Amino acid sequence: MSRDEGTRMILGKDPISHALIRRIRGMKPGDKLASERQLAEELGVSRTALRDRAGKLQSMGILERRGRMGTFVVGLRPETISEVLTLGLMASDLTLESIVTVRMALERQAALEAASRHDHVSVAHMAVAVDMMDETNDGERLRQADMDFHRALFDASGSPALRFFSQVLSQVLAETVQSLSLSEDRVTMRKVHRDILAAVQDQEYDAVLSAIDQHFEWLDVLINNHRSDDRAHKKESEEHLDFPPGSNQLTAVAGTSKASAELAP
Repeated sequence: MSRDEGTRMILGKDPISHALIRRIRGMKPGDKLASERQLAEELGVSRTALRDRAGKLQSMGILERRGRMGTFVVGLRPETISEVLTLGLMASDLTLESIVTVRMALERQAALEAASRHDHVSVAHMAVAVDMMDETNDGERLRQADMDFHRALFDASGSPALRFFSQVLSQVLAETVQSLSLSEDRVTMRKVHRDILAAVQDQEYDAVLSAIDQHFEWLDVLINNHRSDDRAHKKESEEHLDFPPGSNQLTAVAGTSKASAELAP
């Protein structure tokens, strides 16, 4: 299937969007589009219809309107799609678990394709990341090694689409992953990543899927433990704010303020 045929399938029967995207596809990020009047004449469409389609592409971050300077090509960036997806999550019933499930499906496919291709350079980068996990107990370095490993895995797949959507979901999940204490379970972390690496290197497809599943089971445990800790801390904080039975809350607050004032230099 050609790129034009794929675009037609995605856009359906919207020839204006198709024509506009074909024009943009031949440009580079930073290139300026022709004026609205000129572009509408060249595409044979009304300025109103063109403005509508261009507005949608601007909302996706593909185009950027710079006041009187005109409209410029930015290109489709993972971070832009991540922002849209994050807003979608906030406005819908989708949960973090559902996004993790999608990421798991992408990871399984990427690992299978990596095993079939055996890109030596990318697999070597995976090995370097695992070695970094073995050499450090620092949480930040472990997190960086984890990111490097999975980036190299998607590179090893050789699939631009898998790489793109992995970057989109990585940025959506970044805040959650950053809050996890990877250093608390270093042994399991090292094992699950080394198992993925070995399965890809050996081109053992069943072992690849098993290793990916074990990785996400470990991640699920970390997320659940983190949530349990958050709930426990929240409950503890609420208990500290409780006043003794029969006490006057205003008196207690005033007493706290007075004590603070006395301690102030």
